[in-house]
Amino acid sequence: MSRYIDSALRSVVAQRADSLCEYCLIHEENTFYGCQIDHIISVKHGGPTSPDNLSYACAFCNRAKGTDLGSVSSTGAELIRFFNPRTDTWSEHFALNGAVIESLTEIGEVTARILGFNSHDRILEREALLASHLYPSAAAETRIRETR
Repeated sequence: MSRYIDSALRSVVAQRADSLCEYCLIHEENTFYGCQIDHIISVKHGGPTSPDNLSYACAFCNRAKGTDLGSVSSTGAELIRFFNPRTDTWSEHFALNGAVIESLTEIGEVTARILGFNSHDRILEREALLASHLYPSAAAETRIRETR
């Protein structure tokens, strides 16, 4: 499996995501480190470098996710997969409440917890962007309201 992502594929992934992190919905222009291409299922686990297995992720979400596929539920009872931007709808698993991203499902809970959506620094970042009317962006608002 190849890890190489050429500029054309990189562009497809960024455009499909409207330049948003597909996990926390921050726009790449509004986060210091920008966004990166993420293998939803990592190459390490056999995931292909193809559009249907790639997402756009801010550096914070991508670094926290790493090669993980999921985590143990907060009750410790079972392994729960992460939110998949290719097959899941953001609004079914999360809700934005001010600067806090609330979990609506177990998938949302493990994703938000492991990716650190609501760490102190990330909430402060979103509060500053909210005060400047930069978060959520119009594209993020669409994803927040979207249903299947």
